[in-house]
Amino acid sequence: MSNTFREYLKKIGSGVHTGRDLTRNESADAMKLMLLAEATPAQIGAFLMVHRIKRPTPEELAGMLDTYAELGPKLDIDHLEFDYPVTVLGTPYDGRSRTAPVTTLTALILATVGVPVVLHGGEAMPTKYGVPLVNIWQGLGVDFAKLSLEESQKMLEKTGLTFVYLPNHFPEAQQLVPYRDQIGKRPPLATLELMWSPCSSSQVHIVSGFVHPPTETLFRDTLKLRNFHHFTTVKGLEGSCDLPQSRTAIIGINQPSNNPEWQRLHLHPQDYDLSGKDVPLESTEKLLEQMQQVLQGKDNPLMPLAIYNGGFYLWRCGVCADLKTGFDEAKTLLMSGKVRKKLQSILE
Repeated sequence: MSNTFREYLKKIGSGVHTGRDLTRNESADAMKLMLLAEATPAQIGAFLMVHRIKRPTPEELAGMLDTYAELGPKLDIDHLEFDYPVTVLGTPYDGRSRTAPVTTLTALILATVGVPVVLHGGEAMPTKYGVPLVNIWQGLGVDFAKLSLEESQKMLEKTGLTFVYLPNHFPEAQQLVPYRDQIGKRPPLATLELMWSPCSSSQVHIVSGFVHPPTETLFRDTLKLRNFHHFTTVKGLEGSCDLPQSRTAIIGINQPSNNPEWQRLHLHPQDYDLSGKDVPLESTEKLLEQMQQVLQGKDNPLMPLAIYNGGFYLWRCGVCADLKTGFDEAKTLLMSGKVRKKLQSILE
């Protein structure tokens, strides 16, 4: 048992009247004690559940991310020369269960035009046990789960797209996954994962999906504490960074500058003739069939969603001057087969 961790538990678990938040350094230390398994299972479960109830502060989340940055895998991007900043797409690790995800297609579209993309996650995970990104990539023929971290680094350098796979690349974090099922709720780890950048530099573009408005405020405050000033927040499908077609997309944009500027964007899909019902996730097999059709330039219910998301991110990442141009470019890239050829080059 860790007596130090016990003191952290006492501090945050004493109730609304006497409980106190951890400092950033204390939170970083608590995260380290959990990752290194120096805290006992009882202590770890209690810590995660207390934080679920009280909600972590930006300082606490920043501390946890400090430890992820210290102990976790780091892709070396400092020496890489790309025309655009690396974009890290943050998607809930417990996957999707109701709506069809297009994050994979978005990543391929961006990589096709030279925007480097980093994804991260694991296998099907509590509490949703939805379809994880790694399974979708496997269905398209790319098995990121087989790559070492060095091979993932080479994949980024060669293709401009890669995946950090939790079970192989960050086993210390992977061993905390069973607690999600045992406590029956998403722990604070699920929030910090949406902001985590497994890269060697803070000079990246982080995209974080969310469901509840208070989470967006946590993102903003936490990322700024960690000196990340280039980020996008998206009230997306099932908390992902996929824009919905059935409603106005609520997006936050923070631009890197000497005085980082926060902007609010309400994106109406009907303004670009891209509105419609959100595409349901009928099965993984059906999703992969639809994705292959989109990559072949064939129209199906998934195509408008892929164009909508691809076009938005082409604009947001600086490839296109305006949204209309972004949507037109995304459609052209898909219909011309260029995105399919990008996938083929990754498979080689």
